[in-house]
Amino acid sequence: MNIFSNIFSELSGFKSIRDAIEKKISPVSVSGLSHIHRAQLITALSGEKINLVITGTEAEAKKLCDDINTMSGQEDAVLFPSKELVFTPVDSSNHEYEYMRISALTKAVNGLCKVICASIEAVMQPVIPVGVLIAADITLKQGDEIDLQKMAVTLSACGYQRCEKVEGASQFSIRGSILDIFPVQADKPFRIELWGDEIDSISEFDTDSQRRTDSFESVSISPASEILFDNMELADKIEELCKKARGKRMELIREHLGADVHRLRGGEIIAHAVKYYPLVYGEPSTIFNYIDGVVLFSDYSSVLDNANGVLTRYNEDIRILLEDGQLCKGLDGYILDIPQIQNIADKKICFYMSSFMQSGERIDFRRLVSFDAMQTASWGGEMKLLLEDLIEYKQRKYRIILAAGSEKTLPILKQDLIDEGIPCDLLNEGIEPQNGRVLLMTGSFAGGFEYPENKTVLITQGRAMDSARKKSRKKKNKAEEIRSLADITEGDLVVHSGHGIGRFIGIRKLELEGVTKDYITIQYAGTDKLYIPVTQLDMVSKYIGPRDDSGVKLNKLGSAEWQKTRSNVKHAVKDMAHELIELYAKRENSEGFPFYPDDEIQRDFEERFPYVETDDQLQSIQEIKADMERPRPMERLLCGDVGFGKTEVALRAAMKCVMSGKQCAILAPTTVLAYQHYQTALRRFEHFPVNVELLSRYRSPKQQTEIIKKLKQGKIDILIGTHKIIQKSVVFKDLGLAIIDEEQRFGVAHKEKFKESFTGVDVLLLSATPIPRTLNMAMSGIRDMSVLEEPPQDRYPVQTYVIEYNEGTLVQAIVRELRRGGQVYYIHNRVETIQACVSRLQKFLPEARIAYAHGQMSEDAMSDIWEQLVEHEIDILVCTTIIETGVDVPNVNTLIIEDSDRFGLSQLYQLRGRVGRSNRRGYAYFTYQRDKVLTEIATKRLNAMREFTQFGSGFRIALRDLEIRGAGSILGGRQHGHMEAVGYDMYLKLLYEAIAEEKGEVPEKVPECLVDIQIDAHIPENYISSLNQRIDMYRKIMIVNDDADKSDLIDELIDRYGEPPKSVEGLIEVSLLRNKAAKLGITEISQKNGAMYFYTEYLDGSQIAALSSAYKGKITYNGMGKSYASVKISPKIKPFDMMKEVVNLVYNNKETKKEEIITELCDVCGQSGDCRYMMRTAFYSPTMVKFVIRHHQYCNPQIHFNRILQDYNTIWKRKL
Repeated sequence: MNIFSNIFSELSGFKSIRDAIEKKISPVSVSGLSHIHRAQLITALSGEKINLVITGTEAEAKKLCDDINTMSGQEDAVLFPSKELVFTPVDSSNHEYEYMRISALTKAVNGLCKVICASIEAVMQPVIPVGVLIAADITLKQGDEIDLQKMAVTLSACGYQRCEKVEGASQFSIRGSILDIFPVQADKPFRIELWGDEIDSISEFDTDSQRRTDSFESVSISPASEILFDNMELADKIEELCKKARGKRMELIREHLGADVHRLRGGEIIAHAVKYYPLVYGEPSTIFNYIDGVVLFSDYSSVLDNANGVLTRYNEDIRILLEDGQLCKGLDGYILDIPQIQNIADKKICFYMSSFMQSGERIDFRRLVSFDAMQTASWGGEMKLLLEDLIEYKQRKYRIILAAGSEKTLPILKQDLIDEGIPCDLLNEGIEPQNGRVLLMTGSFAGGFEYPENKTVLITQGRAMDSARKKSRKKKNKAEEIRSLADITEGDLVVHSGHGIGRFIGIRKLELEGVTKDYITIQYAGTDKLYIPVTQLDMVSKYIGPRDDSGVKLNKLGSAEWQKTRSNVKHAVKDMAHELIELYAKRENSEGFPFYPDDEIQRDFEERFPYVETDDQLQSIQEIKADMERPRPMERLLCGDVGFGKTEVALRAAMKCVMSGKQCAILAPTTVLAYQHYQTALRRFEHFPVNVELLSRYRSPKQQTEIIKKLKQGKIDILIGTHKIIQKSVVFKDLGLAIIDEEQRFGVAHKEKFKESFTGVDVLLLSATPIPRTLNMAMSGIRDMSVLEEPPQDRYPVQTYVIEYNEGTLVQAIVRELRRGGQVYYIHNRVETIQACVSRLQKFLPEARIAYAHGQMSEDAMSDIWEQLVEHEIDILVCTTIIETGVDVPNVNTLIIEDSDRFGLSQLYQLRGRVGRSNRRGYAYFTYQRDKVLTEIATKRLNAMREFTQFGSGFRIALRDLEIRGAGSILGGRQHGHMEAVGYDMYLKLLYEAIAEEKGEVPEKVPECLVDIQIDAHIPENYISSLNQRIDMYRKIMIVNDDADKSDLIDELIDRYGEPPKSVEGLIEVSLLRNKAAKLGITEISQKNGAMYFYTEYLDGSQIAALSSAYKGKITYNGMGKSYASVKISPKIKPFDMMKEVVNLVYNNKETKKEEIITELCDVCGQSGDCRYMMRTAFYSPTMVKFVIRHHQYCNPQIHFNRILQDYNTIWKRKL
């Protein structure tokens, strides 16, 4: 038993509870227990049997679950959430909550948990019957024999979906003899490889890299749905029910249910199967069927209140659905009511836990147990307060447990306490708490406890500050970058670096002279088509521009238009690079104030942040502080999506500024945003001697004058406001830091004014536009940027539906949100009809307070609306997409979008991020007009949205799309057009080169070599059947540079698809050789007229000599125009072997004389260091004259040009 159980079992109240269980006395009232004591009682009761804890809300159930698991040191308790009940047809919805339920039930059936924590709503919902769950559970072991085709049918019947690549729970895929599956109860997917029909190996794999990780002996697969049925059987049962339908709604019922019969007979999956639970299973099964222990109600009055709320909502929904004919008699009794639950619970031993005895529960208790227990406040991290408490408890001879910190900080804390004369031990096996001593442990609880009866106290650090709970997210790996481009599908626009923008039609197999090769086919303007060998795939990238694909013009093959576009963009980019670099140099030379390093108060301030910081936040904070401590003024841009925690980073910088005795100004573009920052700052600085004030139109003229006066005297540390702050009348005593929020929303004139007002002051700009990492790299040397890319750990996933527009369903969704005290965003993206939309909604919801907002309203009118929304004076805000840049309103948790097929994916993503930002579940409804013929692009988008509601894989492109909007706002409007002209990737490449050149560095050009020879080099379709995955693999093969890359790739192929065929091995060999040849300066290798041509910019003497002696009489050289060496192919040798031989000869005889030539030439001009660098980079010039010109320009302009040419010739001839 663990120490928490031991401590609690010493209490007399607990002995009385134990006695009640043994004598089967029930119901029992247990009073005097707050949350933390209840968790401890449940831990102490845990044994062989499974107990059920019923709470009022899900948040409370989760909190209990966390505390029980921290006390027991293992996953003894599982959370059983409620699921969404979908009774009307939707195109898709996500099932995360259902998977969590199945996972909990599976653990209970297999005896892997001791406690189930559930809210009353979850308990009221029927569950999958125990027998069905056990029968549907599949266990596969090494050595078992299975038939993959039958397995696919079984998995589909259990609710799994077959797909090309497994990326999320409930998906499976079969490739040859490999089965990939993501069981809904598991954290990671499994790969099962067969040898014949026998299971050879079972391993986990990573969804990002698709590579195997750990091996397992067996895997268990739970069903992916709580309602399992045979389509035909269910269709028959529904038809039977239709025949019994009577009354005035008979026709409607038959129409709706008939549509479902039609879907089922057509083999479709229906997302609203939950409504047929009574037909599939008959009598409802409950969570009580899964437990054999006691039932504990946590705060029964709260349980009753919530149950009544759930029931009222449910009955109202059912009434509407019965009126619409969506449901009929026999399908309406889905949820269990309180008397039914009470009835089932009474068959078990029940305990009713509460803080104090209440009379309103009307339960005939057979035993009353009360505890003398106190809850202690969490420790905020302040050492002085902790010592005061510990000394007092020590004097009272208490046993003290202190839960604080991580494995890393505990020994430090222990030493600090011992230094203060407090005896303490670290908790480990066999150590018991002792009177007058402190026992230290990691972890944290929702609160502490004190039991005077056995003199024991627990002091805990607040849950949010506990670093042991911080799970760091994996950073994206290299493969991710390749993957984002691999999402090329047929019909997408692509950019070929030599020919411009075209449309990708697919991969064609062409057979020439008995050799099969794959060619990428790209359609250009008119009827032009371009066939490129897949070995040149790296010259093609997906076209991603700032707008939709529809308006992009395709280039004409063979015209000069593309080259012209490229050079225009190149010029524009060059100018921009020049401006940026000038700005950077100017800033480097100015003087500022170096802030002091962090002190104890700063650390305490940061410890009190109530959430878990993301890795990006920590990184950004570090970068900003380092900048502030330098003597030059900081100008840093912090980019990150809304809700990614920019404000916290900024407030930490503000604290550092105040701690160094300076003032800080925070500017926001709107009054409401300024007010929101003010509220946040007041909350964050409440324990510290920091004076925060707000200057905006929320303050009367008299208050404003007072604030300005105090500011000048230095009595205000942080001033938050709109651009009022930069008026002439506002004077700071000693300004050290200016923070400008949403800087992209201030005009250029304002920004210039800031620069004048804040010379020599550190400036931190915050921007909500996400900045692509690639752009960040290109600009990192010029602009100091910190990027927040990872979202904070999701509090709750947003339940997303894609449905046809149906007023009944939407009104229901709105009513449901308003009933739970929330608010709603309703997106209607047309200004001219927005008022009509408001009056339409008002008709359906006469009680609701509805307002509207759009971009054509004045700043003041907008501010008023936001203010009313924040203060909850508005229930529904009908608005255009203006909320993308609005304020954060955590109470808005339902989002409805009309005509979602007209939005870009990235916009939908941004908008969806507006809800579900508190600890409540968020809902998003993406609607579209059903009878409308959708455009091809809109259909594509809706499909991606469907995918997105479930797994989120079709979404990477959308995020890239979002990044580009960000890139546009950072680079400014002028550059936007250029980005559109050549596509994002090409634009970045040009920008990168321009910046390097402007800095005087030589941009590193990646050498390229085109190979077109006769060799079987392609990926057969029967090896990798999915086109996307084939393209992805071609890309990976193209970047194989050495033997290590090669063996790594072959491992991956074997891992994912089995043993690679000869043609794939050939492809890898060609790629490896091609990259080697490119580094040797060979630009093209082709086979024609019985010879192999090697086009090269230069061959030195030793290379020529080696080739000539190896191929006497078979080799010819051509130095005119495009220089090459050609070798006749002998019939006995394979083309590939020939290519390999030549490349290796050139490789083994390279560069022998180069260094000597450089040394001698550089001695002529006497500029050894710079000159030698210059020479090395210029040595690869195709012509001698270029080489000499470079030398003449950079090294010694005084020496006559002809003289250098002469020296050069002499040295060159002598050396060769």
